[in-house]
Parts: sequence; structure tokens; C-alpha cells
Amino acid sequence: MKRALSIVSLPFICAQMIFVVLVLVWLAAHAAEFGGVKIPDRLSVNGKTLYLNGFGRRTYSIVGIHIYVASLYLEHFSTNPDEIIRSPETKLLMFRFEHKVSADEARNAWREGLKSSCMIPCHLDPDDVERFLSKMPAMLVGDNFSLLFTENAVTVTSNGQQIGAITQRRIVEAMLATFLGPRPASLTLEQELLGRHG
Repeated sequence: MKRALSIVSLPFICAQMIFVVLVLVWLAAHAAEFGGVKIPDRLSVNGKTLYLNGFGRRTYSIVGIHIYVASLYLEHFSTNPDEIIRSPETKLLMFRFEHKVSADEARNAWREGLKSSCMIPCHLDPDDVERFLSKMPAMLVGDNFSLLFTENAVTVTSNGQQIGAITQRRIVEAMLATFLGPRPASLTLEQELLGRHG
């Protein structure tokens, strides 16, 4: 039986190649700037216009180490995390790293995030999760990482190169819930991605 999680070429992945080739096409001349990172108001992805819903910074420890700046793009603005997670519309989470993160650190963070986001009765196939985690690269200062969510899948891209596509619905929802769910990795960042700044 074919696995729901795939890191190889599939017709679905081919359909996402426009995203990988473009990486992103800017539509607007206006852009926000946050910590030196320019964040456009809207983007064109696979023929759809996505609007900046919110952006913020992920920090770590009491000394506030800056890990990355994240921005969330949606087809329609929303402050409702459950609505966003369950929506079949296209969603894009972009990350610009401000601190080096090793592959092991990235994998551990995702492992914990998925575990927290998928609460009973949710169940994720551990083999599928580990297959996804095995593709997580180390991130250096200035690196870009993105998650493109479509109706039944998420395409994972690092510095413009596609590193995987996930088609298991529960993993897709748990990945987004890691940032917007009831137990997000950062409550502050969740509020910022929902457009609730200060």
C-alpha cells in the first residue's frame, strides 16, 4: 500500500513546481519591514493571490534569542486559528532564520510540536513523521524555509529547493497547528500570525 507521506517526485509535486521555480512573485510594491526582513503585503502563488495575515518573531529562552521571523499568508484574512487550520484554501508560512539551527534541533522542535498539536483522538503514524523529520535540514542565518499548504497537502521548501511533500491530512493539520493550534510553540508568535500585533 502506498504511503501517504512522500518525499519523491509525484504528479502532485509537479503541480507545485511553479511555486518552487518562482519561489515567490511579488505583487505589491508596499511591504512591511520587521527586523530588517522585508515582508510583502501579498504574494502570487500558483495563480492565487495570498494576503499577509500576520508576522512576528520566534524567540528562545529568557534572554530572547531571535530564531526566525515568520509570516503567514492566506487567501482571506482571518483571526480564527481553527478556521485557518481546517480551511481547504491555500496558505503559506514563510520563515527567515536569524539564528543557526542544527538539523537535530530542527527535528526535535518539529517532533515536539507535532506531538503537542496532535492530541487524542488525533494519531500520527510515527513512521510517516520520522520520514518527514529525516528530510529536515540545518538552517543558517539568512536561510529561508516555507510551508505551502493546499487542500490536502503541504509542500516543504528550503532556500527555494523543494525537500518534500506531505499528503497525510492529519500531519498537514498538525504542522499548521504547531503554530496556530491550542498548544502552539509560541503564544506570542501565534497572536502575531493572526494579525494581533500589540
